[in-house]
Amino acid sequence: MSTISMFYGIIIRMLFMDIQQHHLPHLPHLHIEYQGAQAVISIPDGNLLEGDIPPKKLRMVQAWIAIHEDELMADWSLAVSGQPVFPIDPLR
Repeated sequence: MSTISMFYGIIIRMLFMDIQQHHLPHLPHLHIEYQGAQAVISIPDGNLLEGDIPPKKLRMVQAWIAIHEDELMADWSLAVSGQPVFPIDPLR
């Protein structure tokens, strides 16, 4: 699991070869952690697939996804092929 960004107490990770979990194989997604809460959020639409994080933090992650969609999809392509991903700038 690789941390690709952190902001406002939110940790965003992408798992390598993570294409068979969450009942949605091949759906690009991120693993989010905030104060012990965990969630899985799809890329590029930002839908909550699993878990629960506070609504305000979810909206922040969704805005960040919209800003960095191209970079996230490039990282996803790397991750599913088992290659290292690149960090992405935090939300400011």
